[in-house]
Amino acid sequence: MQDNQVYDYTRELDTGVSKRTVLQKTYRLLGLSFIPCALGAAIPLFLNFHMVAALFSKGWMGLILFFAVFYGLMFAINKNRYSNVGVALLMVFTFLMGTFLGSLISMVSAIGPTGPKIIGLAAAMTAGIFLTMSVLATRTKMNMASVGSFLSVGAVILLIGIIANMFLQLPAVSLALSAGFVIFSSVMIMWQTKAVIDGGETSHISAALTLFISIYNIFSSLVHILLSLAGED
Repeated sequence: MQDNQVYDYTRELDTGVSKRTVLQKTYRLLGLSFIPCALGAAIPLFLNFHMVAALFSKGWMGLILFFAVFYGLMFAINKNRYSNVGVALLMVFTFLMGTFLGSLISMVSAIGPTGPKIIGLAAAMTAGIFLTMSVLATRTKMNMASVGSFLSVGAVILLIGIIANMFLQLPAVSLALSAGFVIFSSVMIMWQTKAVIDGGETSHISAALTLFISIYNIFSSLVHILLSLAGED
């Protein structure tokens, strides 16, 4: 008897319908993942709770905790990418990411009338980027292997930049990293969507995780950039 609660995409997807099914489930799960994210964001927004974000964002201890918790969760999600355990872990992951998002929104909103405008503009720009890159994924003829190589190199450069800026603490470097994350995450959306369309990605859970992280990085990076342009950073 087949377990209807476990989605099996381990076999090769040889029809357009099955590939579309994975893409549809990816978008549905991605939309669902923003519910726990919103709940997590409500904690610092309504309770003025910044301890978690402060713990994760300062110094080497914060960096170690971030890698241990969030990269550990990402590893666990991908290990369970064909079962509902992966879905549950994804919801936990997005909830925790929401706590950071809520702290960011709370901080920006507190700077005055400019704050909500920055949040709204960043959200609109993020939605526009996601839509544009998703449509581009359906039309592009680019070599995805080359794009994947670009993303691999970009990820290493961004990681080195983050670690280096922990020592340098230079606003210009921080701004450059934010711009880099916007570009990197935008390309990642196109690459991941294209992988699902072409049948290279067979798990809607892994795909939704990648898209969520990309959207999150684009939004938070755009907020930082807009704050700097407004002279509020």
